[in-house]
Amino acid sequence: MSSKILIIYEYQNLFDILSEISENLNFKIISCKKKEYEKIEFESKIDYLFLSQKEIKGINNILVLDNLPIKLENLLETINVNFLKSKFYNQSNIRIGKYNLDLNSRKIFFENKKLDLTERETNLIIFIHDKKDVTIKDLQKNVWDYSPNLETHTVETHIYRLRKKMKEIFKDENFISNNNNGYSIN
Repeated sequence: MSSKILIIYEYQNLFDILSEISENLNFKIISCKKKEYEKIEFESKIDYLFLSQKEIKGINNILVLDNLPIKLENLLETINVNFLKSKFYNQSNIRIGKYNLDLNSRKIFFENKKLDLTERETNLIIFIHDKKDVTIKDLQKNVWDYSPNLETHTVETHIYRLRKKMKEIFKDENFISNNNNGYSIN
């Protein structure tokens, strides 16, 4: 089965045209009407792209064809470029609790707020999130590439500053928690 699916939304003529050449496409196509959209079971390992004649509220990753006519080869190129953009976007975004972390821009988002992060802060968040209950020595060794035996307060200072930024922007006082086992992100 193809790992890319183009959902042609309320655009039967285009679906009919692409169906005729579907064996030559590097993605699967399906037709979808408004009532059918809610019944689609999206799989996490598949890239989905919607194609429609107009913007549709509530649907992300949509390609709007409003500049018609268009050559078929240009349409296919545009579809493939949008699949690539979607794949790039999905690979660069990590869900951290209620937040989205964009690795490319080094920003963390929640609702309509965002926070710019340093490269070190980004690495710190990812490491703590992936490992759970991380000690200062683990962070010194794996994020800072310091000797775990080195006496420094670098880790604590960075965590303090990151917590402060998270509190200022998102009003989140518990983003990074600390217990007897180490640091973790909720």
